[in-house]
Amino acid sequence: MSGLKRTPLFDEYKKAGAKTIDFGGWDLPVQFSSIKEEHEATRTQAGLFDVSHMGEVIVEGQRSLPFLQKMLTNDVSKLEPGKAQYTIMCYENGGTVDDLIVYQLEDSKYLLVINAANREKDVQWLRDHQEEEVEISDVSDEYVQLALQGPRAEETLQTLTEIDLSAIRFFRFEQGVVLKGVSKPAIVSRTGYTGEDGFEIYLPKEAGAELWQAILQAGEPFGVRPIGLGARDTLRFEANLALYGQELTADITPIEAGLGFAVKAKKESDFIGKEVLKKQKENGPPRKLVGIEMIDKGIPRTHYEVYDGEKQIGFVTTGTQSPTLGKNVGLALVEAAYAEQGTEVMIQVRKRRLQAKVVATPFYKR
Repeated sequence: MSGLKRTPLFDEYKKAGAKTIDFGGWDLPVQFSSIKEEHEATRTQAGLFDVSHMGEVIVEGQRSLPFLQKMLTNDVSKLEPGKAQYTIMCYENGGTVDDLIVYQLEDSKYLLVINAANREKDVQWLRDHQEEEVEISDVSDEYVQLALQGPRAEETLQTLTEIDLSAIRFFRFEQGVVLKGVSKPAIVSRTGYTGEDGFEIYLPKEAGAELWQAILQAGEPFGVRPIGLGARDTLRFEANLALYGQELTADITPIEAGLGFAVKAKKESDFIGKEVLKKQKENGPPRKLVGIEMIDKGIPRTHYEVYDGEKQIGFVTTGTQSPTLGKNVGLALVEAAYAEQGTEVMIQVRKRRLQAKVVATPFYKR
């Protein structure tokens, strides 16, 4: 596995017995015990994730707001310091460059948290459209990012800080948070990618291992354990949270992916891809992301084709056996005519076509 990038916490999870894999050029933990156990622990207690491979970009300067209004689909003018927003960056044809979270740190200064695999492409895309009085800095290598997720996340983290965490509402954050046993202050944000309550914590990389150890120690009475990428994927999938490269790609628009809430077609600023996305919002997209539940025995895996008789009508973007429901379910992008709940379709599982039906999502709600 030489040549793979490692986060500053690599030694910590190797000590914890993690099994690591090549994940988009990173040597990351897929599991510490088992995916099923870790999934269950996050749903019922709390899990600690190292997500330091994610990218962080600072956009600042006098014209940073109009610049981000042009680059992003959501309405950035609704932010203020201490607020965050889920948003999408699109191409002219409406296809997706990336989905991300934007944090307003102060007037005219924003932190964009982007997907690891898209880091270089995203930074280049931003710089290709850069305007005067806008500064763009890729600060990914300066930060670690930990996610503490699950019903016991708040009481665990509260033991490490004087600030009242219950006052941080969903998609809000605090800066300069001092945590016991951690030498650098952190940004603590009430966000996550699991469908559970919890926090994402950003701090300088040299303090990452201290925070990892502090949270695991504080979380021992609450059943907190380290969690790998395997459970991160099943957790986000059950909650119907999009994964770039599967539910969103350069060929899939956010409207097709069911993310219209993050596309503000009525905002005054002309953002890249606005024309196409506005039409799709008004007239409906040609394809829709739907939930699929298997009727026959089989698991609908990523890229499996979806059929109506002999006609291919779409493909599976993500599929697995849901650890919470114990059912074989998937997300599939299908022609809009087949998107109604209850519609029966066929999934090509290796050499056989198996029966499935369109069901409601998310598969899991807290």
